[in-house]
Amino acid sequence: MEEMSEENIEEVRVLEAQIERLQAEVSALQCQQQENHKDITFNLRGQMQNAMSYVCGQRQGGGKEKVLSKLKEEVEELEEDLKRQTQMNGISLNSCTKKTLQSGGSKLVQKFLLSGHCSELVFQVEFQLSEVKEGQGSERTISDLNVVMDAGDLQNFSGFLSGVEENRDLLLFFRTLRTFTDRCDDRCRTYQHFQEKYPSVVSLPGGCRSEVMNLNHPELPGCVLMVHWSVEVSREGRVTPKVDLLTKIPERALQLFPSQPVGGAAEAFQSLLRILGPEAAVESIIRAVGL
Repeated sequence: MEEMSEENIEEVRVLEAQIERLQAEVSALQCQQQENHKDITFNLRGQMQNAMSYVCGQRQGGGKEKVLSKLKEEVEELEEDLKRQTQMNGISLNSCTKKTLQSGGSKLVQKFLLSGHCSELVFQVEFQLSEVKEGQGSERTISDLNVVMDAGDLQNFSGFLSGVEENRDLLLFFRTLRTFTDRCDDRCRTYQHFQEKYPSVVSLPGGCRSEVMNLNHPELPGCVLMVHWSVEVSREGRVTPKVDLLTKIPERALQLFPSQPVGGAAEAFQSLLRILGPEAAVESIIRAVGL
């Protein structure tokens, strides 16, 4: 009986030691939770700090209605900030989805899918973002970049997109996309302006966003001057407008003036471009046609 009592006493001691260890672990976890709550509250300011305090059970004066009101104000401020950012960079995101592919150790791999538009151009971008922690910092790399746009209307943009995907240069894509759409918008506004100002001469068979504007002489049916205004993009992201004047003259009219070179108008237009710039050069041709 005495031996059994001693064994029981030893078991009790072991159990007490285990209980003490468990209590220490619980205490440590509770402290860590409190520190996490402190970090969250410290990193958030203003209305969001009050909201997080409420969510964590640390109610402040004013109650639920006051916190909800502050949350609403914070959301409105964030929406205004997003609106300002969109106005500045010209790019609007319609959706953004994120999927974690790998998480563990020092490496995090996530897959992103973004969709949005810049002016009239709609795009979809898919890529993987890998983040590897190194000491106090981290290194991020992009892989498997895929950009989807309407290639049918972007013949001068397709080569650039291929280079962006090969080099995984997401920043270059967005920066060039903004410049490209700005130049296309400039052309659209110019075409609309001339069509409204000279409706008897100017026609836009493909719409104001197409590359071609036709100039028709009121008394010379069949004789058409075509302004071809393209926006070319190099693989390096250099955006260059290119404006040419093309002629469409019936064969019978050419036979009446065999000594006049057909390319004379195009050459004269290029000289005007170098001197006056695109808009003034085009208006000079419109006025000449309309006389």
